[in-house]
Amino acid sequence: MIAPPSANPHRGEAVLVVAGQPRLLRPSFSALVAAEEDLGPLFALVERAGAGQLRLVEIAALFWHCLAERGDLPRDAVGEAVLATGLAGASKPLRILLGQILQGAADPVPA
Repeated sequence: MIAPPSANPHRGEAVLVVAGQPRLLRPSFSALVAAEEDLGPLFALVERAGAGQLRLVEIAALFWHCLAERGDLPRDAVGEAVLATGLAGASKPLRILLGQILQGAADPVPA
């Protein structure tokens, strides 16, 4: 049996259950760049979230881009996971990712 992934709060990581498996969401630089290319400026995404204007497709896309290990998991599976957990359940990992986008690491790694 494989142990579920452990999220590192200092890196802004979260866990989302997708297709019955806990999946690690890691907002790495490359993941956020890919999300920004797909969704537009991240600051605007955060503003829409704060105004309650974030769309389901945007939440699913951000989560999909931030999957630490995507493998062959289709993007629709992440959307289904958001629906399965409900918007209230998806708000916890969403807040963690958005907090990382806005504030950066709690303990920056020395250069």
